[in-house]
Amino acid sequence: MSATAGQAQSERGLADRLGFKPGQVVQEFLFDDDVDEELRASIAERTGEELVDEDYDGVVDSALLWWRGDEEDDLTDVLVDVLGAVEGGGIILVLTPKPGREGHVSPSEVSEAASTAGLSQTSAVSAGPNWSGTRLVAPKVQR
Repeated sequence: MSATAGQAQSERGLADRLGFKPGQVVQEFLFDDDVDEELRASIAERTGEELVDEDYDGVVDSALLWWRGDEEDDLTDVLVDVLGAVEGGGIILVLTPKPGREGHVSPSEVSEAASTAGLSQTSAVSAGPNWSGTRLVAPKVQR
C-alpha cells in the first residue's frame, strides 16, 4: 500500500472515529484557505455528501467550525449560532490550530465556551498536521 493510500485510509478512519456517518449533511463554518483539505475530503467521502457552506439554510446533521484565536466574534456566540443549525444529536467539531501554530486557541477556552453554550465535550483529537479537534454535542432533551 502506498503512503498516500495509507494516509487516506487513516483519514477515513478519523472521520469515522469523529462520528460522521453515511448520508449526513455537514455544514462548515469559517472556512478559509488554511483548512485541512484532507480532513474535509475524508468527511465528504465518509458521509457521501459534499460539505455545505455557511449560507446553507437547511437543518444539518453535524457541523465543522474552523476557529482561530484571531476571530472577531465570541466563540460562545458562534457555538450558539452553529447549534441552531444542527439537528438534535448531531456533533459540532471545533477545529483549532495546534499549539505553536498561528491562531492557536487553548483547549480550556473551547471547553469554557462550549459549556456556556450548553454543549458537552466528548473528545479531543488530532485532526491533521496543523489542527486539533474538539468534539461537542448538545445534551439530549428529556421528554
